[in-house]
Amino acid sequence: MAKQPDSDSFMDMFSRFGRDLKVPNVEAILAHHRKNLEALERSARAGAAGATSLLSRQREMLQDTLREVSDMAQSYKAPGNPQELMTKQAEFARKSFEAALKNAGEVAELVKKSGTESIEILRSRIKEAMEEIRSGYDKK
Repeated sequence: MAKQPDSDSFMDMFSRFGRDLKVPNVEAILAHHRKNLEALERSARAGAAGATSLLSRQREMLQDTLREVSDMAQSYKAPGNPQELMTKQAEFARKSFEAALKNAGEVAELVKKSGTESIEILRSRIKEAMEEIRSGYDKK
């Protein structure tokens, strides 16, 4: 899959949007909120990167599962008695269940990591903004 070029930054998008709407002092407004917009952009990029890695891992999991099913189907020989057939089916069901459980746990961990990283960027910026506000009041 071809890599898409990086899109405009939030600053560029808001700047263009403000100019298109002929908002007065749009650059001054953006300068005032620059850190917030940059944090929002980093958070969005972290979320997108997490989603990309999640989709990639899910594709790998699906390929592994299809390969295992294909291998099992190719090596399958009809057993001579019903007891052997039930044993093989039970083993296949057990392996499938274990793989699904493992994959679900891994996917949940990837989602959690991606969300945590994205939220932490915003949380950090909020803390910085609160400190900026406090220091502004302390000066008065």
